[in-house]
Amino acid sequence: MQGKPYRPGGNSPRGFDCSGLVQYSYARANLQLPRTTEGQWASSRAVPRTEIRPGDLLFFHQEGKRNSHVGIYVGNNRFVHAPSSSKHVSIASLSNPYWSQHFAGARRPVS
Repeated sequence: MQGKPYRPGGNSPRGFDCSGLVQYSYARANLQLPRTTEGQWASSRAVPRTEIRPGDLLFFHQEGKRNSHVGIYVGNNRFVHAPSSSKHVSIASLSNPYWSQHFAGARRPVS
């Protein structure tokens, strides 16, 4: 879905918000997740940063809101996410100072 547009409330290739991208991606793998970041946080378990693996969810605190952004870890310290208005689904690095500073934790959906 890389390159697809950001769309508030979006959960299809016509446009995604962050939790919509996660929900859609997991559904493609026949795994059901809640629609919101709060629900995705609640339906997953914490993973130590040293044990993050591809497919794990990465949560971020943004704009003073706890766990307000989520992406999917793809390996090599990178994650895919739907960043914000006027941008597109893209890959970002946890090494980026912005994402590193706002990182809230990694979680793995409970099956």
